[in-house]
Amino acid sequence: MGSDIIRATGLVKHYGQVKALDGLDLNVAEGTVLGLLGPNGAGKTTAVRILTTLLVPDAGSALVAGIDVIARPEEVRRVIGLSGQYAAVDEHLTGFENLDMIGRLYRLGKTRSRSRARELLTILDLDDAADRPVKTYSGGMRRRLDLAGALVADPAVLFLDEPTTGLDPRSRVGMWDVIRGLVRKGTTVLLTTQYLEEADRLCDQIVVIDHGLAIARGTADSLKSQIGGERVEVVLESMADLAGAQAALAQVATGEISIDAQTRTLRAPVEGGAGTLRDVLRTLDAGNVTVLDVGLHRPTLDDVFLALTGHVAAVPAGEGADGDVPEEVVR
Repeated sequence: MGSDIIRATGLVKHYGQVKALDGLDLNVAEGTVLGLLGPNGAGKTTAVRILTTLLVPDAGSALVAGIDVIARPEEVRRVIGLSGQYAAVDEHLTGFENLDMIGRLYRLGKTRSRSRARELLTILDLDDAADRPVKTYSGGMRRRLDLAGALVADPAVLFLDEPTTGLDPRSRVGMWDVIRGLVRKGTTVLLTTQYLEEADRLCDQIVVIDHGLAIARGTADSLKSQIGGERVEVVLESMADLAGAQAALAQVATGEISIDAQTRTLRAPVEGGAGTLRDVLRTLDAGNVTVLDVGLHRPTLDDVFLALTGHVAAVPAGEGADGDVPEEVVR
């Protein structure tokens, strides 16, 4: 893990009376993935737009690859790639033509632009559709093409703003594989997401944002450890066995046992992992308690988010509302 390639301090941004960012600090080590995790409206997209020079903050400072994003935005743009929530591609051009055009805009020259376009189409599994108009592409294909466009100039730092929003599960997993491959080759990635599983799978570090402020940061495991350890869950066939199940869990519980009568589920915080689960199973069996399911569970990022914010990180139907800004404030 290298030194910090992204460093932001005290970023503040208002849209009228709305405070999108309220003093956000970020540090991203070179060659790693930082995930900005939060619901719509948390400020994730605003942070990305500032770091990619599309917005000027009201207060604070930021460096990307050692370059001041406010004082030297053109230099920053030469070393970054950006893929937003919506695919920014020309649907009347073919996939190859889109990437070739981007290469020309980067002044790579005719030969290099064409070879880089073909190379990226292969990497992102778009070879078969390379010479078809983008209007014939599926949503997942458009997102992959948009990512390819962000990679044309081989950027040192890649910003991905909710890169898998709207994708089906198979396409989402495919995008994760592409991102992992880029990181293995040394690219630094900052991604925003509402998908807790995505952050868990991809990110070396996670910053949880709510109301424009970082409320927690760390690895997925360290964040999970903040809200406690493992728990045993027991689902009963009948509430008639409730007393026996409570007695079994009381022998191993390290805290209060919760009971959900509607789902006939008991939950108890425990320590000791699989060995503790075996003890519970033996005690339930000895007490003739009939269970439909029993399991050992670690906290998830969903649990972390709920504990930190008091609400779940649900993805609403109108995804992408975070960070909508008036055109006049975009650089």
